[in-house]
Amino acid sequence: MSIKTKICATCDAISGFPVIGGLLKPKPKVAVIRMSGVIADSGMRKGGISHHRYEKIIEDAFDVYDLQAVAIVINSPGGSPAQSALIGDHIRRLADEKDVPVYAFVEDVAASGGYWLACAADEIYANETSIVGSIGVISAGFGFKDLIEKHGVERRVHTSGKNKSFMDPFIEERPADVKRLKELQAELHESFIDWVKDRRAEKLKGKDADLFEGQFWTAKTALGMGVIDGFGEAKSFAREKFGEEIKFAEFGPEKKLVASLFGTDMKASIAEDAIETLETKAVWARYGL
Repeated sequence: MSIKTKICATCDAISGFPVIGGLLKPKPKVAVIRMSGVIADSGMRKGGISHHRYEKIIEDAFDVYDLQAVAIVINSPGGSPAQSALIGDHIRRLADEKDVPVYAFVEDVAASGGYWLACAADEIYANETSIVGSIGVISAGFGFKDLIEKHGVERRVHTSGKNKSFMDPFIEERPADVKRLKELQAELHESFIDWVKDRRAEKLKGKDADLFEGQFWTAKTALGMGVIDGFGEAKSFAREKFGEEIKFAEFGPEKKLVASLFGTDMKASIAEDAIETLETKAVWARYGL
């Protein structure tokens, strides 16, 4: 139990006393966790969503005293399947341990890994104009074979193990590599489908081919398919469900000071940020954002 939780418990014990008790009695709370950005290991990105970045945030949210529910506000076009699964499993473990309901609220988009995160909730709500779904797996890259040949660049690669140069972008794409990649994607896709079916159970409507082939929809269409449970915004929903007296404890990652960039690695940081920004924009652009 955290120090803050212990203090609240003490206040609750004192609340039985007249006058002072009314002043100290803690209000019931909903913890609001905001998850925004591409899902990727925090060592690869300075922003976005990762298990490492959100692990303590999630634990603190579930440690709020007199907690009525946890609301996850999601705005993500997806990303790493492993990071999505780690975060989703973490949320479910704490929700089950503490017997606390979890509600997800989609803003612009909860697609691919973003929808994986949403399925960690007991119920999913969105704005009518939100984009949700994309229950599939994608891998994209570039081929530079002709480019290096044009500029007279000689590629030298030495491996132990014939598959160590799997999907090398500087050589001709090999059919065996593509076949193996599709097998890997199929396994990941199956895990994604199993997670969605387990979490959404009898709520889903329609054939697997309509639900699980990577399509994404506006929330209006998704509601009819059982992909979400309704329309709503986190705080309005909580007040309607738990009463006007409900209080909100908000959680999210701390933003690094801009000044932290001004060191010996400033130029490298700016270059890395520019590349990350382009990559991130490309992911969001898939959903017209």
